[in-house]
Amino acid sequence: MPRRTLILGATSAIAAEVAALCAARGDRLYLIGRDARKLQDLVASLGGAVVGHETADLNAFAAAAARVQRAIDALGGLDRALIAHGDLGDQARSEHDFDHARAIIDTNFVSAVSLLLPLANHFEAQGRGHLAAITSVAGERGRPRNYTYGASKRALSCYLEGLRSRLYATGVRVHDFKLGPVETPMSAGHPKNFLWGEKRAVARGIVRAMERRWHTIYLPRSWRVVMAIVRVLPECVFQRFGFLAGR
Repeated sequence: MPRRTLILGATSAIAAEVAALCAARGDRLYLIGRDARKLQDLVASLGGAVVGHETADLNAFAAAAARVQRAIDALGGLDRALIAHGDLGDQARSEHDFDHARAIIDTNFVSAVSLLLPLANHFEAQGRGHLAAITSVAGERGRPRNYTYGASKRALSCYLEGLRSRLYATGVRVHDFKLGPVETPMSAGHPKNFLWGEKRAVARGIVRAMERRWHTIYLPRSWRVVMAIVRVLPECVFQRFGFLAGR
């Protein structure tokens, strides 16, 4: 039986690649995205693999449960769900503009929780499935260049960890994809180095991991080693290295 897969934030560059890979292997897809034009283009490119799609403001928290239920009904059930939307925001602005800081937190954390609640309850009731969300290595340490974004992703990682333990005995797998920087429109203009990932390779890693029991996945995989070192540095040492703690 084809996998029934829901992708939320499907118009992000990485999620669109995930959708293409899932379609190629025979999944039945339901796609939800914020950008109507990009969503229509994606649906057209995937053809008959898409059984339903919806343009939505994922920060409309009150509509989240109904939105998830529509996807489940259209697919005739659910095997995989990926929450892939996010907002890097403007760190400097978030330090002086509370509304902007809240918008970053709402998009990266609160909206994800509003979707995880109905998804987790559905998977728990059926006793199987894979539930995943994209977080970030930015959540590992607070850095002046992106700590508002990083804090929101760290909160999401903590939520996923608790959810994973809650659902473990049911057979439901909860995946936290901690991404390093990836070349996408969201990261345009940021200086790049050898640690940056390529979106299709990252998407392949996501699809592969959602077939296994892996729970915390760093992509590109080199970030697992990098962050293991960064996490154990004392703060007084961490702050002395501009490439780590600088703007």
